[in-house]
Amino acid sequence: MGYSDTFQQQSDDFDSTFKWGLAASIILSIISTIAFIAIVFAIIDCLKKATSVIPDYARLATTEKSAKQESLGNQVAITITEQEFPVIPDTQVQFATMERFLSNIAKEKPIRFSPKQIEEFTNNCSTILGSGAYGVVFKGEFPNEVPVAVKVLTNHSSNKKMEEQFMAEVGTIGRTYHANLVRLYGFCFDPSMMALVYEYMENGSLNKLLFDEMRGIEWQKLHEIAIGTAKAIAYLHEDCDQRIIHYDIKPENILLDQFLNPKVADFGLAKLCNRESSKVALSGGRGTLGYSAPEVWHRNHPVTHKCDVYSYGIMLFEIVGRRRHFDANLSESRQWLPRWTWDMYKNNELELMLSLCGIEQKHKEKAKRMAIVALQCVQHSPDARPAMSDVVKMLEGSIEILQQPSNPFEYLESFGPNIGLLFGNDEDSSSVSRRHISEPPYLVPRRGMEIELASC
Repeated sequence: MGYSDTFQQQSDDFDSTFKWGLAASIILSIISTIAFIAIVFAIIDCLKKATSVIPDYARLATTEKSAKQESLGNQVAITITEQEFPVIPDTQVQFATMERFLSNIAKEKPIRFSPKQIEEFTNNCSTILGSGAYGVVFKGEFPNEVPVAVKVLTNHSSNKKMEEQFMAEVGTIGRTYHANLVRLYGFCFDPSMMALVYEYMENGSLNKLLFDEMRGIEWQKLHEIAIGTAKAIAYLHEDCDQRIIHYDIKPENILLDQFLNPKVADFGLAKLCNRESSKVALSGGRGTLGYSAPEVWHRNHPVTHKCDVYSYGIMLFEIVGRRRHFDANLSESRQWLPRWTWDMYKNNELELMLSLCGIEQKHKEKAKRMAIVALQCVQHSPDARPAMSDVVKMLEGSIEILQQPSNPFEYLESFGPNIGLLFGNDEDSSSVSRRHISEPPYLVPRRGMEIELASC
């Protein structure tokens, strides 16, 4: 075979291979295109099916007055209005839908549960976490095993005060979201049951942490709790669309999660206040004796959001001292912690007081700052109390103490020993006269006594 014949054969082989390769490439491209189109249609079909099984309560409502959503199966229009709370049908509490609800809770309105669902969440109210004058708190669990705390209001039938508390909770905390505010997942409002469903807080209240001698905690963590609580109150006062006044800031209403992060709870006495109107009028006391600001107890006296600042200040004294702000078992000069703090501050003996409270030298600078801020917060004049955002900055050390506090208790000294009578105290004059002026009776708490009189 000659050279030309060999070349011709190789050329024919190459042409044949090229043709087969080209044909294979075309066929492969066609198959890939068909497969891609099939995958796309499969994904679309899956999305259609997923959308059709998601109940309305798990879908985000629009911010418009009404939003029409057409179902893919029968083109039926569904109208969602702003006034409606989403309702979970008993048959639709499923793992996937609950997961979607929890992931979007910050954007959703509180969910309205049925009595049957509350019973299912709490295993027929079998585990009690605590109780009070207005209800019992049960431990519960959503179907996806997320723990919750369910507050079931007792004796709610035809109880106007109970309804007011219920509306205060849903109307305030139900419209807020902050890392240091307890989250309201939903509620039940039914003739047979009135309940509120909150996130579960593993470590209970700050009250137990501060005053249970068996529970030890690093002082630095207490400092963080004080700042976190101040941030929550600042948010309520300054960052919400409508200012929210809590009216009952105290250790019992500061809950702690698994990492001891604080969250303000119990908005049963809270009120919304338009920013244009800085004052609200109370026809009676509101809050807890010993924590409520003096102006709260003056009949028909205008009250501002600064009453929360006063209550926070009292609680801040308790955080610094790791004790109740009033303790009758101590020596007379130390019984009322705020007054003792002022006396020690005035005499330049604040560090000695901190030592007596068991605070180590390495923490004294921050503790001293906390004590001075607390003295600012409990000033008699609401205008003299700092804004909570400034309280946060001072505690964090990002700004210096705005001004040195003046005597918060100067107004008491002109009343003499019968000060309790001026504030409607129910003690007789002989018992009042035996009290030291450093512990005015109207400021001394009675264990578990809360005042909730007429609303604003």
